[in-house]
Amino acid sequence: MLWFTNIDDLVAHRDRVARGRYGVIECASGEFRRLWFRPWPKLMSLPEVWPVRWKFHARGPQDRCLLYFNQPLGMDNFLALRYIVSSDGTSYATFRAALAALDQVAAIKRTDAIVCDAANLRLTDRLMARWGWSQHKPQRWHRNFIRRFYGEYPANCVIS
Repeated sequence: MLWFTNIDDLVAHRDRVARGRYGVIECASGEFRRLWFRPWPKLMSLPEVWPVRWKFHARGPQDRCLLYFNQPLGMDNFLALRYIVSSDGTSYATFRAALAALDQVAAIKRTDAIVCDAANLRLTDRLMARWGWSQHKPQRWHRNFIRRFYGEYPANCVIS
């Protein structure tokens, strides 16, 4: 059973990574810590459904980032970046390590693209373009972005 399996080395456990559909990537202090799989997809969170606007950071250790991703049923060639939760004091290096780990997961799964809905206005179009994301399917209340691979993955992704 793959649910709630902790993986601390993506390359050594590439067969498990390739099979998992819903997962959480945890990074702390600028480096990858672990990946664990969930039995269900991440669909929403409390800040999305609660109508009060607040500054939200996860409780727990400082400089920690959790990145939730889904591989939708029937769409084996795509990953959806559903949600990112950062603790208070999360560094840029930790955030980038989480995105690099997601790229690694995409390379292991031979994913064609990753899609996301950038709700945080601090993620500007210019910043997303710098990180390799392009605008996708414009909508009135959503800012959708896509990161396309189609067999060409970043240099930090090890594939054999």
